Amino acid sequence: MPTYEYRCSKCKKEFEVVQRITDDPLKECTKCGGPVERLIAATNFILKGSGWYKSDYAQPAVPSKAETPSCGEEKNKPSCQGCPAANTD
Repeated sequence: MPTYEYRCSKCKKEFEVVQRITDDPLKECTKCGGPVERLIAATNFILKGSGWYKSDYAQPAVPSKAETPSCGEEKNKPSCQGCPAANTD
């Protein structure tokens, strides 16, 4: 549940209250009973690290050398027909 900050207009006391988002804002001070206003506070959302997007996501799988055929082994394969290395005949 979110924590909301309030300030009393009468005694100037600032205090925090844990409330549901759907709850109505407080109307009176817990200390003196004076009128209160809800304050806008800084959030605690912080991005840390060397690079949020690039370093925090998994890298795509790189095929191992054993899985990758060397050029010239599969010259008759349709996907190799446009390769300049396949047309060295």
